[in-house]
Amino acid sequence: MGEFVNVEIDENTGVATIRIERPPMNAISMQLTAELHKAANDLSTNESVGAVVIWGGPKIFAAGADIKEFPAIKDKEEAVEFSMNLHNALLALENLPQVTISAVNGYALGGGCELAMATDFRFAGESAVFGQPEVLLGILPGAGGTQRLMRLIGITKAKEINYSGRQVKAPEALELGLVSSVHPDEECYPKALEAAEEYSRGPKSLQFIKRAMMEGLSMPLEEAVKIEADAFGDCFETNDRLVGVESFIEHGPGKAEFNRN
Repeated sequence: MGEFVNVEIDENTGVATIRIERPPMNAISMQLTAELHKAANDLSTNESVGAVVIWGGPKIFAAGADIKEFPAIKDKEEAVEFSMNLHNALLALENLPQVTISAVNGYALGGGCELAMATDFRFAGESAVFGQPEVLLGILPGAGGTQRLMRLIGITKAKEINYSGRQVKAPEALELGLVSSVHPDEECYPKALEAAEEYSRGPKSLQFIKRAMMEGLSMPLEEAVKIEADAFGDCFETNDRLVGVESFIEHGPGKAEFNRN
């Protein structure tokens, strides 16, 4: 699909893998950012895909932005534009209707950590290392690190990680709630695929749940419950609710089989 970002879709499971390949460190360049943005846009309208896994390979996820591009940024206006290009790509990923999982082996630093945080879940290999080291370069995270990290782990711990630039290894990331699970490195991507396949077999309401939670996150409760009510109404326009309710009545909970297509 692209030089650095490729999308592989398993038609049998409905799972897409966004594969990042820019050796040796998968540094996130402007070209890689554009390719990632396009991949997210393409997947957003693909109804045959029920879940998406992002993977940087068995050794590294992404070690951050391509610092070699920074000297070309001449002033604040260009810096803001640079940052917004990153933001827009990650927002496109975050706003995908499908369930998204990052499978993280090795470094996920700076922009790599921000990329992982833009997905619904993060599965970590034992070698995974997270962090926002930008302060050590005299700058700050420019792709959501000051915003998503505190939403995931709380403002106090997020401040400490952002202020210090220190690295967070997989066991601590699990304790903080930054990752959902930790696996032997060789099992990280397969476990992410396994979970993605399970989500892909789920009902359309998974997408409505995601939409309600993400849109309601920044709203007052009085407004957020209206988003939930609207999503609840959307469920009743799908065949899935008939399948689910009938299965529950006849066989009990958890036995329904949904047809993604």
